[in-house]
Amino acid sequence: MFRDFTKRNARKLNLKGTVENLSDGTVRVVAEGDENRLHELLEAMKKGPPLAKVEDVKVDWQEPTNKFSDFKIIYHGFLDRL
Repeated sequence: MFRDFTKRNARKLNLKGTVENLSDGTVRVVAEGDENRLHELLEAMKKGPPLAKVEDVKVDWQEPTNKFSDFKIIYHGFLDRL
């Protein structure tokens, strides 16, 4: 539920980007938008949805690419499509 939680929060904050599960069990988020709203998303992700166990959040700030039109979940495997 972390990906959906992140997507819903990002869209509420009018941020653009993606969220995806990685093969090592971590979640990668790429988000662009207003810096204050990015900080709000970061704080929400540190808490996570109910019943989530967020161990660590690492941040890598970069220049925006402006290539996103929305905030979406990236699906990789068969189970993600169910």
